[in-house]
Amino acid sequence: MPQRGDGDKGLLRRIFLVGFMCSGKTTVGRILSERLGWEFVDLDTEIERIEGMSIPEIFEKKGEAYFRRIELETLKGIASKDRVVVATGGGLGANPEAMRIMKERGLVVWIEIDFEEFMRRCGGDTSRPLLRMGEERLRDLLRTREAVYSQAHLKVRGIKGPEDIAEEVLSNLSGGPS
Repeated sequence: MPQRGDGDKGLLRRIFLVGFMCSGKTTVGRILSERLGWEFVDLDTEIERIEGMSIPEIFEKKGEAYFRRIELETLKGIASKDRVVVATGGGLGANPEAMRIMKERGLVVWIEIDFEEFMRRCGGDTSRPLLRMGEERLRDLLRTREAVYSQAHLKVRGIKGPEDIAEEVLSNLSGGPS
């Protein structure tokens, strides 16, 4: 289970959801935040608000490297909030530095889906810039990211419904929420 720093006297104060695109992080995050009475932050939505443009526009106009830098900076700011559930973008949870920050600051939950489930949910979504890379490169990307996702405190299978996933996370909280 997570480290309990920040002088929090052992109480869980943050939950970070990681996983590949279309794994259900936002939906599960909303359910968790509602059940816990905590704030919910979708990191991609927060970045769009800060930047004043959509994620695809950021990728197109400023590039992926710029987006990844802003994504990490935004995480650092949100990771200091209390009583918050954070849905991360698929790439952020695969960033070793981001994973370290999240593990130090709260509970990291990997919502795992396999490639076939990802394609069923997301295959036709033209708004996601990385979907343009082709199936074999996407498979490789998933395998690469899973190596970092696997460092999460808790892994839940994303094939279940979002309510069931949220219930599994809640049942695994040690010491319960503050």
